Amino acid sequence: MATPMNLREEGRLRVIQALYDSAGTSRPELVKITGLSRATVSALVADMIAAGFVYEDDVLAGGENRSMGRPAQPLSLSGSAAYAVGADIGHAHVRVALCDLYGTPVWDKIEVRDVDGAPHETLDLAAEMIQRALRACFVPPERLLGLGVDIASPVRSDGALGAEGIMPGWRGIRPAEELQRRTGLEAQLINDGNAGALAEHRYGAGRGTDDMVYVRLSAGIGAGIVADGRLLLGTGGLAGEIGHLPVAQAGLVCRCGNRGCLETVASPVAIARVLADSWGRPVAPDDLPGLLAGGSEGARRVIEDAGEAIGRALAWLVTLFNPRLIVIGGDLAAVGERLEGPIRHAIARQALPSAVPQVTIVTAELGSSAEVRGAASRVLARAPRSLAMMSGADTLDTEQNVP
Repeated sequence: MATPMNLREEGRLRVIQALYDSAGTSRPELVKITGLSRATVSALVADMIAAGFVYEDDVLAGGENRSMGRPAQPLSLSGSAAYAVGADIGHAHVRVALCDLYGTPVWDKIEVRDVDGAPHETLDLAAEMIQRALRACFVPPERLLGLGVDIASPVRSDGALGAEGIMPGWRGIRPAEELQRRTGLEAQLINDGNAGALAEHRYGAGRGTDDMVYVRLSAGIGAGIVADGRLLLGTGGLAGEIGHLPVAQAGLVCRCGNRGCLETVASPVAIARVLADSWGRPVAPDDLPGLLAGGSEGARRVIEDAGEAIGRALAWLVTLFNPRLIVIGGDLAAVGERLEGPIRHAIARQALPSAVPQVTIVTAELGSSAEVRGAASRVLARAPRSLAMMSGADTLDTEQNVP
C-alpha cells in the first residue's frame, strides 16, 4: 500500500508529474496543469531548483536569451534526480543498463552467455554487472529507485515464468526475487516484448501514440501491445505471445510444444537454419543482413517468406486491436524493407480492410537497447511519487496549502 501523502507532497507530486510528462513546461503552464496557485507553484519550483531536482533553461526555443525579456522560462526535471537499473536477460546474453530519470543509459554493458540452461550462473552474472554499474556511476542510494528485469520468456502475473520448453532450465525460477536477494534492490519482472513496447512508446518510435504494437523479432518472437496508452498484459500476463501463433500447419514442433508456430519459421534462427540446410554450410542469424546486402537471392526469398508469415500473424492483431502503429524491433529488424514490405502486403490482404489504412509500420528507433530501457522505465514510472516523498524533499520548507 502506498504511503499517504501530506499537502506539501501532493503539491510537489503535481508539479513533478507535469514536468515528468512534458519537459520544458513553464511556471504559468504548471499553474494550469496542476490547478495550484501561482504562489504555490513558484515556491515549490524554487525549492526543487535549490534541491537539484529541477533546472531552468536560460535559452528559449529559437535561441533567444531570457535577458531579452521573453516570458515563461521552460523548466525541466534533472536527469540526475532519479535512476533505475534495467537488466535484460535474453536467450544468449545478459545486458545491464543504469538509466537516468529520462531513461537514458549512463552505463550500459552486455555479456554473451548461454542463458537458457544456466539460470543461477546467469543471475549471478546479472547481479555482478549491476554492482559494477553502481560502483562506476556513484549514484546516491536515495536516488536509485530500483531494478527492472526483462526476460525472453512469458511472465505470469504472479511473477513466475511460463518457461516450459522456452527456457527449460528456468522452470520454477523467479528472476525478480532472485535478483532482489542478490542485489538488495526492489525488482520488477516483465517479458522482453512488453519491455520493448514500453521503451518505444515512451522514448522511441511510439512517442505520442496511444495504440501501438511492438514486435520483437529475435531468437524468440513476441509482441507488446499498448492500448489507450496502457500496456495490455492479459489475465495471466501472457498477452502478445505472437511467436506461438500457428502459421504452418505441418511445420516444425516449437519449443512451446505446439506445431508450426511463427517462431519456427520467422525468427532469425529459423531463417538461418533454412539457408544452412539448403546450402549445406553453416549460416548464423547475424549473417542475414550481410547476405542480403551481397545480393543473395536465397536469403532474400527466405526473409520475404518470413515477413509474409509475420504479416499474417500481425493481421490478426490489426483486426483485433486496431493499432495506429506497428513498430518492428529485434535482431531481424536490421534487414529493413525486405522484411517490412511483405509484412505490409500480408496485413493489407488479411486484416479487416477498414483497419488497414489506419495502421503505419515503422522500424524501432531504440535498436537493441529497447528491452533494457523498457525494463528500467517500469521503475522510473514511479519516479514522480518517489521524488515528491523523497527524504531530501522533506527539508523543503514550502508552507503553501494545496487548493
